[in-house]
Amino acid sequence: MSIEQQPSLPPVLRPANPPRRELSELVTRFAREVRGEVSGVSLSGITLATADLRAGEAFVAIQGVNRHGAEFATTAAEKGAVAVITDAAGADIAASADLPIVIVDDPRATLGALSAWVYGTGADDTLPLLFGTTGTNGKTSVSHLLAGILEQIGVVTGLSSTAERHIAGEIIVSRLTTPEASEMHALLALMRERHVEAVAVEVSAQALSRHRVDGIVFDVAGFTNLSHDHLDDYADMDEYFEAKLPLFLPDRSRRAVVCIDSASGATVVERAEVPVVTVGTPSIATDPDASARADWTVVIDDERAAGTTFTMTGPAGSLTTTVPVIGPHMAANAALAIVMLLEGGYDWDRITAALARDGGIRAYLPGRTQLVSGDSGPAVFVDFGHSPDAFEKTLAAVRRVTSGRVLMLFGADGDRDASKRFDMARTAVEGSDILVVTDHHPRFEDPDAIRATLVEGARKARPDAEIHEYSPPEKAIVEAVALVGDGDAILWAGPGHQDYRDIRGVRTPYSARELARRALKAAGWPVPDSHWPVPYPED
Repeated sequence: MSIEQQPSLPPVLRPANPPRRELSELVTRFAREVRGEVSGVSLSGITLATADLRAGEAFVAIQGVNRHGAEFATTAAEKGAVAVITDAAGADIAASADLPIVIVDDPRATLGALSAWVYGTGADDTLPLLFGTTGTNGKTSVSHLLAGILEQIGVVTGLSSTAERHIAGEIIVSRLTTPEASEMHALLALMRERHVEAVAVEVSAQALSRHRVDGIVFDVAGFTNLSHDHLDDYADMDEYFEAKLPLFLPDRSRRAVVCIDSASGATVVERAEVPVVTVGTPSIATDPDASARADWTVVIDDERAAGTTFTMTGPAGSLTTTVPVIGPHMAANAALAIVMLLEGGYDWDRITAALARDGGIRAYLPGRTQLVSGDSGPAVFVDFGHSPDAFEKTLAAVRRVTSGRVLMLFGADGDRDASKRFDMARTAVEGSDILVVTDHHPRFEDPDAIRATLVEGARKARPDAEIHEYSPPEKAIVEAVALVGDGDAILWAGPGHQDYRDIRGVRTPYSARELARRALKAAGWPVPDSHWPVPYPED
């Protein structure tokens, strides 16, 4: 069973009272050809997956890597599907399902428009205010910061990120960084039904390339940065960058806020075809002078393990506040979120008053440089970053708040962009005093071979470095804690908030946060109570 099909995955969310649509009208709007009788047939939803299909919905069958989705049309019919929407090849395969078949040229490319029509969530429909953030690193953090600040100012909020979906206070674990278009539009319809006023959405390059946000126009689009990642999906960095740029065109967004701390930010400003406001943090920018000329500038005032204090200054005024995670890059993310809210129409005084009242930003960023240790002993941070750029920035941030040594613990994804592994190892060993290499998501790759590549890359970068290799991660964190002491720090990069490891297609229960807590406790160090879901029985 593939990971996408496992029953342990969170359910796809739908509105409780979806609109009813006539299949004959869908045919008029979208079809190239139709087979079977469509008059008198109505539908209440649309989906790509038979595992999530509900009676009364249409099943969209697309060509996959190995199989055509139309092969599952009979299963869809048994579960109550009222029609199949597919291409010409899929129509022949689905004939035995004895359902009306609507033929379109490209079902995946049409899915966004279909879903927007089915759920009434197109650009001309009444929707919550939509904030979409893209970039290699930081887009999850910005999305959670947007949601957190919106809640602080009293707004009923929605969120769709790599980590979680939020709907007016209800929290659901996420499946994909950005849901498929059918799920995304259903989620927006549910949020509207729950009277959500504003929604923060994490928008990946793959979401744009694979039509997952088709049919949506964001009120404000945000850009964080671009760095080496996802070259398993894109031929090179130029193609990866080009995949993100459509978010800043008028059919995708109405205005944009762009961080110009990297050269890619300046290019987004040049290529955007919507009004743009810029944000810069000169102390971490590749071009400090250009960053200092941004519409909004950020200055770092203080860095502590509990958070980063910064001052942002721009057309609306000046604000000094604290973001509850370490690192100047997190202050830059927070400033980007605040300016996006301003561009979305929220009042400056309303935002600053709420932050002053609460003593800073009160957002929860799951697995983003998350401190899981107690008041004494080594500080242990668990982070989701899994790219060379993320390693560099987060290690530097940990170094600045650590009086002793810094230990880096990490592994690399299997069956993903292998071209970044040497750079990940190099960055990790250059930024730490002790390096521990372990496993992450091996998927169908040999974990021993992945670790060997990482160790080789680290030794080439620093032949004299202290490098250890342990498998599995349950052993690695215990050994890592034994290598450090009071005043030292451990950065465990990669797993972050995730509660599983992907091992040969099976989601194995796993929590780096809980494993770190238990390793510290076993070593005699105080630990805070666990406040996240634990996939292991308590001792």
